[in-house]
Amino acid sequence: MDAAVDSTRAFVKNVKRVIVKVGTAVVTRPDGRLALGRLGALCEQIHELNSQGYEVILVTSGAVGVGRQRLKYRRLVHSSFADLQKPQRELDGKACAAVGQNGLMALYDLLFSQLDVTSAQLLVTDNDFRDPDFRKQLNEAVNSLLDLKVVPIFNENDAVSTRRAPYEDSSGIFWDNDSLAALLALELKADLLVLLSDVEGLYSGPPSNPQSKLIHTYIKERHEAMITFGDKSRVGRGGMTAKVKAAVYAAYAGIPVVITSGFANSNIVKVLQGQRIGTLFHRDAKQWVQPGDTDARDMAVAARECSRRLQAMSSEERSKVLLDIADALEANEKQIISENEADVSAAQKAGYEKSLISRLALKPGKISSLANSIRVLAKMEEPVGRVLKRMELADGFILDKTSSPLGVLLIIFESRPDALVQIASLAIRSGNGLLLKGGKEAKRSNAVLHKVITSSIPERVGEKLIGLVTSREEIPELLKLDDVIDLVIPRGSNKLVSQIKASTKIPVLGHADGICHVYVDKSANLDMAKQIVLDAKTDYPAACNAMETLLVHKDLAKNGSLNELIVELQIKGVTMYGGPRASSLLNIPEAHSFHHEYSSLACTVEIVDDVHAAIDHIHRHGSAHTDSIITEDSEVADIFLHQVDSAAVFRNASTRFSDGFRFGLGAEVGISTSRIHARGPVGVEGLLTTRWIGRGTGQVVNGDKGVVYTHKDLPVNSC
Repeated sequence: MDAAVDSTRAFVKNVKRVIVKVGTAVVTRPDGRLALGRLGALCEQIHELNSQGYEVILVTSGAVGVGRQRLKYRRLVHSSFADLQKPQRELDGKACAAVGQNGLMALYDLLFSQLDVTSAQLLVTDNDFRDPDFRKQLNEAVNSLLDLKVVPIFNENDAVSTRRAPYEDSSGIFWDNDSLAALLALELKADLLVLLSDVEGLYSGPPSNPQSKLIHTYIKERHEAMITFGDKSRVGRGGMTAKVKAAVYAAYAGIPVVITSGFANSNIVKVLQGQRIGTLFHRDAKQWVQPGDTDARDMAVAARECSRRLQAMSSEERSKVLLDIADALEANEKQIISENEADVSAAQKAGYEKSLISRLALKPGKISSLANSIRVLAKMEEPVGRVLKRMELADGFILDKTSSPLGVLLIIFESRPDALVQIASLAIRSGNGLLLKGGKEAKRSNAVLHKVITSSIPERVGEKLIGLVTSREEIPELLKLDDVIDLVIPRGSNKLVSQIKASTKIPVLGHADGICHVYVDKSANLDMAKQIVLDAKTDYPAACNAMETLLVHKDLAKNGSLNELIVELQIKGVTMYGGPRASSLLNIPEAHSFHHEYSSLACTVEIVDDVHAAIDHIHRHGSAHTDSIITEDSEVADIFLHQVDSAAVFRNASTRFSDGFRFGLGAEVGISTSRIHARGPVGVEGLLTTRWIGRGTGQVVNGDKGVVYTHKDLPVNSC
């Protein structure tokens, strides 16, 4: 699939002349009136492309629909009540076209003029193209307009067209505006044809069917027989059938075509940026897709099927898989490190931030550490199928609440290739299928780690248990698969997590920010405070559990203890920023925001009046990740520990302890600040749900007359 994406980007680099066809369903609203917002967005995109040097030609439908709406209104105004009681004659289509074309072009002219763009109207009929002189004149006129930065707007002149229904006629030169757009693309030597529809692109079935999937690249040999077309457009002549026929005609004549939604505000621009938008038609498409390629849904379905085979294995067999993976990682350490060093070198040359490069690098001893953590997981008590609660529902009817895998997990992570190993091992231990999408900066590291891990999975389970998604363009499609993916866990920037939460109906587990606080109370042991604060900030500044804000009791600012803390941090190279009180007292730059994750050797310091002020600050500016208090006062400590509403809260300990491995979870899939399902470092238990297993002896409900409920709790280890 990546080959297709790369080829898409390759051909748009050479595009200069673009034909955009917009259909009636995009131009008009369901009531027949013009969709001003969509038309405005269309004109703005064409203006943007014009300013970038593209030659844009527009083919527009909508005249008949607009004219019909206007004439219906006129007839209503001029009809008596008696006239309206009579059967209404269908309006003449040619009259509708004549009236509507005038209004449609007037609106285009108005919208374009607001953007300082000039447009021109060109009406054509089927018979015009039979005349060689007309075709020559057409080329000359269009070329002249484009040289002047004028946008030519084409439409079929339905008012005088001699063609009759059915419109599609194999003897005709074109039969609707889709086929007209394809014809013009060839005639005017366009480099790209974009057909705007009311759906995102071509689907394998009706777009309203959840089982239908968007086809990113149309391959005639694969898709022609499998696609089922729905009804024609609600207002136009063709619908998707006409678009596909026009697209295939143009593509196989050498002009790439993209069918995409005209309801989005920037899809045309995105296509020309090389983004994977809509459905691409290209005569070389068959060469791009390798025989073994699978799409997003296929990967998810395969992962689920493999996970069920994994769950059918005994606990000892699943543990053996993990032990084999640990051995394979150590056996392939040189190759893994070599690929990782190549990623790090490329990231440095690309100018990535030091914090990202730090997370990217697999430091000496990291592979052995990962292997050992997997061995710890393998030796853990079996997490799947544990009886959590047992009760007698009725005499002879025993009901068990048991632990069960979630199903298929989608993990989207940035930078850290070691996360791939941790997540994969946790998924196997918990019996889940897995789809992984790592950052492009770790492409080589992720690929070799994925290969080493999947090669250790037994054939009877299948290596598709863990799928590696290598294209960023696959993410939007994956996030739509709420019927086959059960949980999304994003690990990365605030922007990444926020985008994913806004883009899916699948439950999302994770945290957007790691804004961790350390509050040093007036009763704190200063030597202890120095050690904890330094560790929390400098042990691994790029980690999400590193201290980002230091809160200090006001009494420590008066007795000089605050200065000692600041000096210790500055000696370690930490750049200090202050809140309003601290920046004034310490003469340091003021922080632009308290809600800021530095992920580097920098932090914010602020002075607070007491523990209650510290708690209030954390709730207003924190991210509910991990917060710590340093105090010798047990009463103050209890207030902090019970009132700070974060996933992890510590007393007299570094925030860096908030970690799955350090918590004894073996590894972690991430840290969650959610309040539903799992919170804090998420290990195996966070990847499990529950199900009920009942064992009866012939009981029936029969309106609740046939059973006597006992609801008696039983020991979970009872038979």
